[in-house]
Amino acid sequence: MHIPQCTTNELEVLRFADALEKVSEDGSYDRETWLYVPDFYSEYRYILGTKGKNPLICIGINPSTAEPGNLDNTLKSVERIALGNGFDSFIMFNVYAQRATRPDDMEAECNSTLHGENMKAFEYVLRLSEGRPVVWAAWGTIIEKRKYLADCLLDMIRLGEAYEAKWVTAGAKSKKGGHPHHPLYLRKDSGLDDFDVKTYCDTLK
Repeated sequence: MHIPQCTTNELEVLRFADALEKVSEDGSYDRETWLYVPDFYSEYRYILGTKGKNPLICIGINPSTAEPGNLDNTLKSVERIALGNGFDSFIMFNVYAQRATRPDDMEAECNSTLHGENMKAFEYVLRLSEGRPVVWAAWGTIIEKRKYLADCLLDMIRLGEAYEAKWVTAGAKSKKGGHPHHPLYLRKDSGLDDFDVKTYCDTLK
């Protein structure tokens, strides 16, 4: 369980570029296999995933406790579905970077600095695919927890357009709101379906 100890405005947020370059010497995980930014446990996380040429980019709302080699059940499901659909790796990304196991514990106001750095991380992730990046919308109904999340998602959509990102979902959408299914309770052989994320976003406003 990760309960935020403070708002991220009370922290000195590490810029994504600096976090990407920083390499800890503790040998806690295999850097040839994992992409983990920042590469230490903190109150926020930009990226967690495995390295490959054809990653499935999964988008949740916010990170919890997962780390390289210590995936939670949600991340285990993400990895299974990525490999089952022909991808050689997966990347877990989030609409907002603050760690909070319970979404109700997310900060009430968006930290514009943290969000800006998270968008730089998203652009980096989009560039990792050798072909057209595939982005899996997988945040469930949690996006309703904070009003600022819809605006954060819109920024992600705009970035994705520049890289011709293909948005997909897995499983049934929610009856109320048409929210994309969360990965946790999906069958391991779940396929991916095209997702009109722009039309979906119109319903969030």
